[in-house]
Amino acid sequence: MNRRKFLALSGGGIIVAATATVGTIASRTPTAALAPWDQAGVIYEEPRKRALSYAILAPNPHNRQPWMVDLSTPDTVILQVDQDRMLPHTDPFNRQITIGLGCFLELMVMAAAEDGYAVDLDLFPEGSDLTALDGRPVAVATFRQDDTLGKDRLFRHVMSRRSNKEPFDLSRTVDPALIGTIGAAAVHGSRIDGDTSDQSIAELRLLTSEALNIEIDTPRTFKESVDLFRIGKAEVEANPDGIDFSGPMFETLGAFGLMTREGTLDTSSTMFAQGKVAVLENTETAMGHLWQVTQGNTRTDQINAGRDWVRLNLAATAAGLSMQPLSQALQEYPEMADHYTRIHQMLARAGETVQMLCRLGYGIDVGRSPRWPLDAKLI
Repeated sequence: MNRRKFLALSGGGIIVAATATVGTIASRTPTAALAPWDQAGVIYEEPRKRALSYAILAPNPHNRQPWMVDLSTPDTVILQVDQDRMLPHTDPFNRQITIGLGCFLELMVMAAAEDGYAVDLDLFPEGSDLTALDGRPVAVATFRQDDTLGKDRLFRHVMSRRSNKEPFDLSRTVDPALIGTIGAAAVHGSRIDGDTSDQSIAELRLLTSEALNIEIDTPRTFKESVDLFRIGKAEVEANPDGIDFSGPMFETLGAFGLMTREGTLDTSSTMFAQGKVAVLENTETAMGHLWQVTQGNTRTDQINAGRDWVRLNLAATAAGLSMQPLSQALQEYPEMADHYTRIHQMLARAGETVQMLCRLGYGIDVGRSPRWPLDAKLI
């Protein structure tokens, strides 16, 4: 969070003196919650665990990290979903959660290839339900050595991949040719398109801002996000998932009571108003948009969409471009129905499903997202 936003949220109601106490508050870093990034590919020798140590860094909705894995069968990873980590209000059919699981699988496959292992995936071997994920396996992954296997060029960008949730630089345009460059990374059946023209940017800025307002102004969907706020080091370390508000500014805001879940939910509060301004600045600074569409919308289509999505994110990283998902208009709850229809009219062909939409641009460097360690995700 930058200094200007900090001043807006605090409303000038506090002067933070350069005292030892405030310095201690502001310097607190959730070291343990970030450790999985440093441990990826380092602390495990067993091939499956080495690959999984990268997979847990995958992008996923609200950083819920909904994956659980069973390693009891030799050379096999059985992926299941943690049913306690769903988003029932904003993602009622678990479509976005499934996409996150696809991101996880793709990073696992890419990491295994680095060690000379091919991975054969059997998706939903016991079937699936389009209305909700359940206790049946999402995938059974079989590892086998393959000395002829090539390494994926995108893997080198795994550790620097981010979803950039800061405003983008309005003075830097996005080369339209980058849409094709990034889109070429999708190899699992997605159709990728995008636009950096002024007209398209204006139309999608407006639509995505309206959709974000709907999510915030719908009490149950907004509360779903606020309940997942992790404000300050102690909360992040205790639950390294959800929406991370750590770092100097948030530590200080939390310590002085300037940022609380209760205040954020109070629609009459300055905290609520300024928070909305801050998040809308993201949609309003998009310098282009990219979207991902599939012909079908089965669970397998959703998994493959996730596999392609993380590849797009890695390709954008390789190109030096920032991207952030703007999923609100794609959410399938009643209050969003009109915008869901409009976004499909704009971006999809007959029968297609828009699985992901993101904004593109150039943003500041952002930190790593907290993660549960791999051992916490083993059944």
